[in-house]
This record gives sequence, structure tokens and C-alpha cells, in this order.
Amino acid sequence: MMELRSQIKWTMALGILSLLAGLLSHLALTDIYHAEENLSLEWNVLRISALVLVLFIGSSLFTLGKALKRL
Repeated sequence: MMELRSQIKWTMALGILSLLAGLLSHLALTDIYHAEENLSLEWNVLRISALVLVLFIGSSLFTLGKALKRL
């Protein structure tokens, strides 16, 4: 099982990726709103961003739960 310190580092890295995913999602949604011709890339960006956000939320809850047990 992963050590708490390494879990926190992975969660922080996922947090940074989540911020980037939020920015890319905004750009993709702007293109979708403006009805660009081919939107397959934009929809894939949104799918990947959603996956990153779900991983971040899951990792955060798991890491906080593990930290709470140590207190």
C-alpha cells in the first residue's frame, strides 16, 4: 500500500492536472458553443478532463480518509 506522503504528492499532481483540465474544458466548450466544423477533438478533451477530475476527487477522498485515520 502506498505511503501517505506519496499519496499526498500524487493527489497534488492530480490537482494540478485538474486545473489544466478545467482550462482545456473551457476552451473546448467555447469551440462547441461556436459550432466549429469538426468537434470530435473537443468532445475527447471533455471526456479526458472528466476522467482526470473523477480521479482527483477519488484520490482526494481516499487520501483524506487515510490521513484522518492517522490523527
